Amino acid sequence: MLYVLLILAVLIAGILILASTKPNTVHYERSTVINATPEKILPHITDFRKWMPWSPWEKVDPNLKRDYAGAASGVGAKYAWEGDKKAGTGTMEILEAGPDGVKIDLRFIKPWKAECIARFQFTLQQHATTVRWTMDGPNSFMGKVFGLFMNMDKLVGKDFEIGLAGLKTAVEKG
Repeated sequence: MLYVLLILAVLIAGILILASTKPNTVHYERSTVINATPEKILPHITDFRKWMPWSPWEKVDPNLKRDYAGAASGVGAKYAWEGDKKAGTGTMEILEAGPDGVKIDLRFIKPWKAECIARFQFTLQQHATTVRWTMDGPNSFMGKVFGLFMNMDKLVGKDFEIGLAGLKTAVEKG
């Protein structure tokens, strides 16, 4: 019994030490090409009411409670959501919006607290726009431990890929 406890203590200590070596910040990024100008893409991002057709998280909880405040769209537009364990609770506010992209203050309240910056950056090509979706934020100690067992880039990246595909469809259908 003592050996089992000793092995368990060493294992836990090893996990904690390994987690402490992980970066203090996270960065997730995916991109796609949309056959439209930034001006045609912008309204789908700067008006939170237009996220429902493309955002991967809008469909997670069918009973999701949404609240819109501030400006109707663009800088100052605010969105709050409250959902089940999977959807969580949080807020978003558009800080910057223009032909180069959109900057959003993203705050998760539940199931964990985190303050992140999400960006949609536009790079105009000949007849299309590359849209790069990024999210940067702190990596809490619990996030570091969780990251030892789950590939968070793959997990968040999958949602970004789904969202960008939905955004592409929404914009190109007009």
